Amino acid sequence: MPQISQLAATYASQIFWMAVFFGFIFFVIGRGMVPKVMANVEARDKQIADDLAAAEAARKAADEQEEAWRVQSNAQRAQAQALIAKAKADAAAASEKTLAKADAKIDERLNEASARIAEARNGALKEIEAVAAEAAGDIVARLTGAKVDAKAASAAVKEALNG
Repeated sequence: MPQISQLAATYASQIFWMAVFFGFIFFVIGRGMVPKVMANVEARDKQIADDLAAAEAARKAADEQEEAWRVQSNAQRAQAQALIAKAKADAAAASEKTLAKADAKIDERLNEASARIAEARNGALKEIEAVAAEAAGDIVARLTGAKVDAKAASAAVKEALNG
């Protein structure tokens, strides 16, 4: 076979060019490009790690600020509740004072009205006694024809009304 006989003649030349080509690739890519790519990968990994650490620190700071805000918010809420309770108590006290004044005025008017009613009742009773005494004297005079003294008739009416 003629191809086998040519193999020895071309074999050395192919091995030489293959060694040159692979050597060129090794030095250009292996020694020149790969270290640059690896440096970029390491720089990127370092940047990612730094960014993650910064994000974690920012998250912790945000959590601390949120907790401080919650504490402050709770304190302000408690203070507002205390102010509301104080305002309610002050309003209730003011209402009590106003109601007490109104009750005192009402009681005063009621006492005045009761006194006027008692005075009117006493006046009406005296008028009734006077009218009853006069009527009793007239009735006795018509029935018996005897004249009754006004004082005696008044005493008899008082005795009948009180007894």
